[in-house]
Amino acid sequence: MVKQTSQAPKAKKKSSNKWKKRLAFWLIFILGIVAIVYISSSLSYKYVIDKYNDTSRNDVVVVDEKDGVEFIIKRGAGVSEIAAQLKEQELIKNENIFKLLSKINGYDGTYLSGTHIVNSSLTYDEMMRVLSSDPATRTVTIPEGKTFKQIVDILYDKKIIKDKAKFIRSANAEVFDYDFLIGIPKRDDRLEGYLFPDTYEYDYNASDRDILNKMLSNFNKKFRQEYREMIANLPGEMTLDKVVTMASIIEREARDPDDRYLISGVLYNRLSGKDASLRKLQVDATIQYIMMRNTGSYKDRVLYADLEIEDPYNTYLNEGLPPGPICCPGEASIKAALNPDETPYYYYVAKGDGTGSHAFAKTFKEHQANIKKYSTK
Repeated sequence: MVKQTSQAPKAKKKSSNKWKKRLAFWLIFILGIVAIVYISSSLSYKYVIDKYNDTSRNDVVVVDEKDGVEFIIKRGAGVSEIAAQLKEQELIKNENIFKLLSKINGYDGTYLSGTHIVNSSLTYDEMMRVLSSDPATRTVTIPEGKTFKQIVDILYDKKIIKDKAKFIRSANAEVFDYDFLIGIPKRDDRLEGYLFPDTYEYDYNASDRDILNKMLSNFNKKFRQEYREMIANLPGEMTLDKVVTMASIIEREARDPDDRYLISGVLYNRLSGKDASLRKLQVDATIQYIMMRNTGSYKDRVLYADLEIEDPYNTYLNEGLPPGPICCPGEASIKAALNPDETPYYYYVAKGDGTGSHAFAKTFKEHQANIKKYSTK
């Protein structure tokens, strides 16, 4: 008889070994994944903690304009758009890393629209700090008594505007929603008198409209309702525009602040006087304004021949106030135009003694005596 041997136990043993190998493989795989997750989490945690504890990330990063380039973040731009733009301008090497670090570092959603000065040597973290800081601005101071054209020159010199002619066209064509501009007579440089003298801060790429609107908004705030209500109590038929025109004359005439209210009183006396000759204000500052418009500068001295120039702004030839302001007055001169002194004077002349003050007279004879007295100084 032939003895039979069974193969089943060997097959079972082989199957068991295969299962053990698979189990070992999956255990190793899972342990590897766990190890990778643990190491990554630890490194990420350490990175975040280090960044949190790194006080230098709170330092403001400033790139000098001459060493940097302008990077403009549009209003509403997200991190993906910003990263792509940075890459396009070759300011970063990898936009995906920028997006990832923005998320990890907590900068995502903090980037501010406007113009930022950056360069390609900034680290990702420094770039993020710059872009999440306030946009770069330029500061400009507009002194009292400057004309519209002089203000344009100042804005151009300070690099606030790039094109003078374009800015002037904007000033004369743009529509602004301010009641004080309603009813202004048609004239050149229609915003003359209304660009309020002050110190302003503008984004590097502020539009002409934004630049003008900030100054007009300031005028609207400074010429408050209380002032508007005072206009009805002034002598003659005054309007807000005429008050600003009066204030502009006071600004240019009164070098001594103490003279402002007196000069205002004299001018109102002449405007409301019965003598037609007195209603010709005969203000040298209006002649100088004509010179400024025609030549771009004031004269050192007004000559008698200048008083004969045919021009609507010549107050030696025309009665009443000129057609519009002759400069942009400050609040002190506006207050003087709204609060003229009650005075018996009808004339004044500069003393020419370096103080900027004036001598006042009731009659033309007294005025002539003052002119003779102070012309020798």
